[in-house]
Amino acid sequence: MKHYAYSRELRLLTPAHFQRVFQQPPVKAVSKHLTFLAQPNSLAYPRLGVTVSKRNARLAVQRNQIKRIIRETFRLQQHKLVGFDIIVIAKPGVTDLDNAALRELCNYLWRKLSKRCKQYSSALSDSTSS
Repeated sequence: MKHYAYSRELRLLTPAHFQRVFQQPPVKAVSKHLTFLAQPNSLAYPRLGVTVSKRNARLAVQRNQIKRIIRETFRLQQHKLVGFDIIVIAKPGVTDLDNAALRELCNYLWRKLSKRCKQYSSALSDSTSS
């Protein structure tokens, strides 16, 4: 049985955690409205950080709604992203998407990121085993 919680341990909480991912993210998934950055961590579970600036979503209601949808889609996809710290960055125009379109875009980017994380992990394990 899969566990679909979104507990405190699944969040990037400190500026140091965010900075580590921003430094050199080896895995990315990018669209016109969102950017997903991922960095391997030494944990057995993924962690998520979300940034939505006032410049990209004027109203707090909009920012909160965007973050809520991103977190919800992450909660459902987290079992495919084991061992990565992930940051989602909202870009200008993200507020033009309705909730269903944003959810669909997030799901697409989670699939894309999951695939790239697996490729990165297998390439990393191949290079260390040689």
